[in-house]
Amino acid sequence: MASDHRAQVEELLADYRRSREQLATMQQTLAAISESASSSDGTVMATVGGRGTLTDLTFSDDAYLRHRPSDLAKLVVRTVCAAAAKASETANRTVSPLLPVQTDPAALLDGRADLTEAELTPKRPSRPPVDDDSFEDVSWLDNPRRKM
Repeated sequence: MASDHRAQVEELLADYRRSREQLATMQQTLAAISESASSSDGTVMATVGGRGTLTDLTFSDDAYLRHRPSDLAKLVVRTVCAAAAKASETANRTVSPLLPVQTDPAALLDGRADLTEAELTPKRPSRPPVDDDSFEDVSWLDNPRRKM
């Protein structure tokens, strides 16, 4: 009987080791993700890692001449978002095979998993009732007699 339990424990440990190896491989693959996008006119190129971090941003030599600063800033944001979307898709494809069916890899990667908005919203601790004679929550800046 003890040998039956020993075999079960050995099988569980082997499963655990395989799962850890798969997880390590997935983490390495996610860390290696690098996706780039270029603006439609080719003046901006952004590269984003698997976790959505901007890793490189380049401008063509004439980017500053072709665009006003505010337009160039908007172009940078659009280009970075496009690269981030590509990196997110690649990360989703990387994680999907290891997840149970019906699991949204995007929700897992962004930290939501299967939690609802209510579960993600931090709960504020309730405050004890304020004593009317207390000045604890009163700011001297709010003094109505203060002259400005």
